[in-house]
Amino acid sequence: MRRIDALVFALCAHMTINAEEPRGIDGRDGFPSLGQVERLDPRLDQCLAPDAVIEKLAEGFEWAEGPAWNRRGQFLVFSDIPRNSVFQWSEEGGLELFLKPSGYTGSASRGGELGSNGLTYGPNGRLTLCMHGDRRVAQLEKDGSFTTLAEYYRYRRFNSPNDLVFRSNGDLYFTDPPYGLEGNMSDPTKELLYQGVYLRRGNGEIVLLTEKMTRPNGIAFSPDQKTLYVANSDPDRAHWMAYDVSEDGTLDQGRVLFDATSMVGQKKGLPDGLRVDRNGLIWATGPGGVLVLTPQGEHLGTINPGEATANCGFAHDGSVLYLTSDMYLCRIQTLTKGLGF
Repeated sequence: MRRIDALVFALCAHMTINAEEPRGIDGRDGFPSLGQVERLDPRLDQCLAPDAVIEKLAEGFEWAEGPAWNRRGQFLVFSDIPRNSVFQWSEEGGLELFLKPSGYTGSASRGGELGSNGLTYGPNGRLTLCMHGDRRVAQLEKDGSFTTLAEYYRYRRFNSPNDLVFRSNGDLYFTDPPYGLEGNMSDPTKELLYQGVYLRRGNGEIVLLTEKMTRPNGIAFSPDQKTLYVANSDPDRAHWMAYDVSEDGTLDQGRVLFDATSMVGQKKGLPDGLRVDRNGLIWATGPGGVLVLTPQGEHLGTINPGEATANCGFAHDGSVLYLTSDMYLCRIQTLTKGLGF
């Protein structure tokens, strides 16, 4: 059993995953397949082999999200938002509870999407979490405590930070839709009048980059970090935006990269998490699964596991793409590599 935190190890050592909890799929080399790869452009064959299949690794989650790869430990961590938990999965250990609570550390009973959402490992190797219930972005320390990185903008609490990405200089970019609030947009505790995209500089300064997106969600940089991609998970404006990044880290007015509004209702899912590979292709969860888009907004095809897919993340040597698809954890082998590998 691997852990990056001694306190988390102690916590999880006393917990078991019973028949009502998520379970891994037995058989290292015999994972069942599900769904299909829908090919719209022959260029997709350059990043997904014709015989590539979607493997189902674990199931039984309430809503899986935020996969992030721990390189040192060689395991994947991901959120189960309603369970207020982070799980880990590895080839050797299968499925294990990694962290609980993960997004709401209060004592008062509450509903809604209270757990962690997006996860990433920062430049210092620490796990950084978007904590819905606590309405903050925080870093998990070695002793199991949380250090808050962002909680307020101009003395007003964030709605519920959703997804995040670090720039190579250490700046942190994150989105803040209302999904973690019990009453969503009408929640009486909502303090900001908009749903923003933010920058946290290395000195702790918080900068509002744009308040014009209705439901900003997944976020990622292009390989040269001159473009920031942000998903908008509004069913009436289901699209991905592309923003030019200035030298000081701020954004221009942006442009719509790809509009999937016409697909909403016909296929499961909305624009959500996304990743970018070394060649600049955008792997974006949305209606139908994971849409593979070019930097020009051309749709090459879709990895469709048959369920609404919340997020994805590259792992291992960068060539394996993990999918958090509603109640499933899945993966697929690619012919490319994600950024940072």
